[in-house]
This record gives sequence, C-alpha cells and structure tokens, in this order.
Amino acid sequence: MKIGIIGAGKLASALTRRLVLAGHEVMISNSRGMESVRDIATSLGCKPGGAEDAAQFGQVVVISVPLKNVGTLPVDAVGDRIVIDTCNYYPSRDGLRPEFENGTQTTSSYLQSLLPRARLVKAFNSILATHLAQGGAEVVGGRHALPIAGDDLVAVELVANIVCDCGPEPVNAGSLTDSWKFERARPVYCRPLNAPELKLGLEATQRSDFVPEGSWSI
Repeated sequence: MKIGIIGAGKLASALTRRLVLAGHEVMISNSRGMESVRDIATSLGCKPGGAEDAAQFGQVVVISVPLKNVGTLPVDAVGDRIVIDTCNYYPSRDGLRPEFENGTQTTSSYLQSLLPRARLVKAFNSILATHLAQGGAEVVGGRHALPIAGDDLVAVELVANIVCDCGPEPVNAGSLTDSWKFERARPVYCRPLNAPELKLGLEATQRSDFVPEGSWSI
C-alpha cells in the first residue's frame, strides 16, 4: 500500500521504518519540502516529498506534526483519504488550549474539523518512538497493544491491519469521541501493556484521571 507521511520527526521516522520493513511504499515529508527530507528518506528506504506530495501519493495519509501546525495541512490534497492521526496536545509546545484542557474537544475531533472529508482514525499517538521502532516493547502475556479509535469502521479495520504490520496489537477504543481515553497524560498513554491490560485500562479511565507529566517516558 502507498502511505504518505506528513511529518518527519522521531515518531514519523520510526513508523516509516516499520512500514517499509512490512513492504509498504512510503513517502515522508514536511512543510519545508522535498530537499529537507531527502537524507532521512534515503536512510529509511522511502521516497522524499513535500506535504502536498505525500498527501497525493498516499492511499492512506499519516499526520504526524505538532498540533500547533495542523492548520497548515494541505486539505484539498488529503481530500477523502483515510487519515491516521498521531497528534498529541502538549501545552508547553502547542500553547494552552482550553478546549483540550477541559475535555470539551479531542485532538482528533479538532483535526477532523480541519480535514472534513477525511476518514480519520486515531492511532500511533500512544506509543513511544523508541518502542515503535522495535515493533513494540516487550510485554508479558502478549504483544504490545496499541489503542485506535475512529468512526468509519472500514477505515478502522484498515488501520488496525497497518498497526499489525508494524508489530503491535491493535485494540479498538471506540469512536473519535472516545479517543480522549488515550490522549497525552491519560493512565494508558504510551504504557507498554498487552491487549487485555489495555482494554481494562481504557474501560477504567475517567475524565478526571491523569498521570504526572512525563511519567510515561520513564
């Protein structure tokens, strides 16, 4: 499958590596254009491009940019494609956003509002780049499980297969409105859990449940 990735940071690079190993044809990009990602593309064994190039190239498009930059995405080029949303809200980087702080909006619902025709699936936002690069962390009792959420069942199934191709085991966490349960600083965020543990963690998460900032990377 052709997959276009908008973003070239640590997570995007780890995901690209896993996708290429699984046999997918990948184009990695950023807003600065093809030349700025040529070297990293060569090292990962994929094609370089600009953001619009990657959107037009991919049967599936991955958005892996800081949340503060999603307003610059090539909306028309993305069109009605399946979009994998890996974005997270970090107030220190993205600025304080009351709608995310008080839970009235999820990061995915915000991105969906900017890409109204896209078939959005939240995935790969709740795994450390170092774990993704190795196909998931070692966990007891199964594979490293990864939560995904979306409203389009066909898109969710396709993204679940992509998650499997990369190593982790996908766990359906519900609709986009449920995706807050595995956003930044939630109890299951970036924790290496097996599928039953992740399902229990998602079910138990309440709106008031947060973990200390940065504790997920220790």
